[in-house]
Amino acid sequence: MKVIEFDRDKCKLCYACVRACPVKAIVVRVNEEYPTVLHNRCIGCGDCLEVCSPEALTFVNEIDKTRMLLRSGVPVVAIVAPSIAGEFPDISDYRKFVSMLRALGFTYVNEVSFGADLVARQYKNLLEDFRGKYYITSLCPTLTAYIRYFHPELCDNLAPIETPMIATARVVREKYGEPLKVVYIGPCISAKHEPELLDNQNPVDAVLTFRELRQMFSEDGITEQTLEYSEFDEPIGHLGSLFPISNGLLQAVDLDENLLTGSITTVEGQDNFMNSVRQFKKYTDQIRRHFNIFYCHGCLMGPGTSPKGEKYLRRSLTVDYANKRLKDFDREAWESQMNKYKDIPLERSFKPDDQRLPIPPPERIEEVLKVIGKNESNSHLGCGACGFESCHDFAIAVARGLAKPEMCLTYNLRNQNEYIRTLKATNEKLAKTEAALKESERIARREQALAKEANEVVTTMLQKLAAGVVIVDENLKIIQANKRFIDTLGEDARIIDEVIPGLVGADLKTLLPYNFYNLFSYVLKNNDDITNKDVKMNENVLNVSVFTIRPGKVVGAVVRDLQLPEVRREQIISRITDAINENLEMVQKIGFLLGEGASRTERMLNSIIQAWQTDAEKRPPRPRVEEED
Repeated sequence: MKVIEFDRDKCKLCYACVRACPVKAIVVRVNEEYPTVLHNRCIGCGDCLEVCSPEALTFVNEIDKTRMLLRSGVPVVAIVAPSIAGEFPDISDYRKFVSMLRALGFTYVNEVSFGADLVARQYKNLLEDFRGKYYITSLCPTLTAYIRYFHPELCDNLAPIETPMIATARVVREKYGEPLKVVYIGPCISAKHEPELLDNQNPVDAVLTFRELRQMFSEDGITEQTLEYSEFDEPIGHLGSLFPISNGLLQAVDLDENLLTGSITTVEGQDNFMNSVRQFKKYTDQIRRHFNIFYCHGCLMGPGTSPKGEKYLRRSLTVDYANKRLKDFDREAWESQMNKYKDIPLERSFKPDDQRLPIPPPERIEEVLKVIGKNESNSHLGCGACGFESCHDFAIAVARGLAKPEMCLTYNLRNQNEYIRTLKATNEKLAKTEAALKESERIARREQALAKEANEVVTTMLQKLAAGVVIVDENLKIIQANKRFIDTLGEDARIIDEVIPGLVGADLKTLLPYNFYNLFSYVLKNNDDITNKDVKMNENVLNVSVFTIRPGKVVGAVVRDLQLPEVRREQIISRITDAINENLEMVQKIGFLLGEGASRTERMLNSIIQAWQTDAEKRPPRPRVEEED
């Protein structure tokens, strides 16, 4: 079932979600620009939601589904997680909170803490009756999904007990009878797919997070000021109210967590989550303890709670809430209810759903490591900026097609440094060329002057063109580019243009994406012109025509921006085609004038002079104008 939704229109391509996902269920494939959510691998931890500032990622919203249930005419019961005390400190009394739920249209309002009491007793029976097998608690849906997907061999070690949500749903269905609709309200988004995984009948019809509940209160204008007190419907929970705290359920039935005498270790938080599962799997016989694992820092801090919550404040509020309820608690009535519902089925099993991917061949991994500047000897290291624990893990992801080298910070910095070195080398070559030209000036001053004049004319002609024009040599080094072409490349090219006017000598491969500069390589290699090719660069769609000036040596290109929303695509193509036909001959002449590289400067100058003289002979003589006295 899908838990996370992705809005491509909001995505800023920062890839923060890819780096944050602990199981790499969000990937960027090599030939794609936007991330992709692999729902079959998603464990519903919500880490991606916290780092996505443009809110392109959201969890599946079930408000509309809940409203449909409330309008169905069938009684609807809200079963509420006991972490409400930590989530709703702004509501003065829990009885007002219950009234607000009834105002939304819920027929009954029950506590999940009672289901937590039932589940806690099941755990006590299971863990204290040790028969040589160690278990991992199955209280956290994110944990059970993680084990099913990525450690399926541990499914038999998951405690075969339902969660408090499912237990409570079955209690209220037995109490109120059918027809009945059940809506769970809690802090966890992975709970949204938990009912779908049950082998038997799903007792939960919809799952709301606390965030969604707040939205419903706001949309319906429901506040506590206009409502009277209302109590939860029975059965009322006891110490199950401590369930939001990671070890609360264990304390509810006095399971021993003593380091010397106990047999249970509680683990919470994403930093310890996967490592604890790995160590349980690897060192079970040495550790010899059951593991009580939660992805979040207890259910108090679930991704369905309000953002920026304070853990220890919420913990304190939850404990205070439990203490208040216990002051006048009717333990005898509670025991009677526990006996009444003791036969509610709480057993379950977990089916493996292996989502692990095969490891790519070693040579492919080594190839990726070379690309990012690493080798096998240091691949176990890593800065972590890519979101992977090591460079080796990152290389595996790239080899699988789930990541791109550009996500590596070191790779990007090295490319930038190489680009800077390329610019410096280009500047040095230009300086040497300038010295050679000065030396040639003493020998052929007249020829140089004519060449300079011709070059100024050509440059002016290029700048006047409405289309972007660029001419490159066989090594994809820029010979000449006009202002329109530089503007098309963006701000970085404009900055370089201030240092190297016209980008002369710049490496086209460092300025354009592969799919763009590959067009030039194709024409150079095959002498086969490309006309009216649409190319996407950044957020623009460009129409490109690449043509041969000197076969295998020099090519030129005319580039037009198609990002004109008021003009249909056919009209744009027609205009570009007309513009290319009008300018092609002139650009090719320009290319012949500028086609020689810096290393063959003298030949270029002689060609320009010859072309200029030929053109002058064809022009009629200018009328002579007499000077005024």
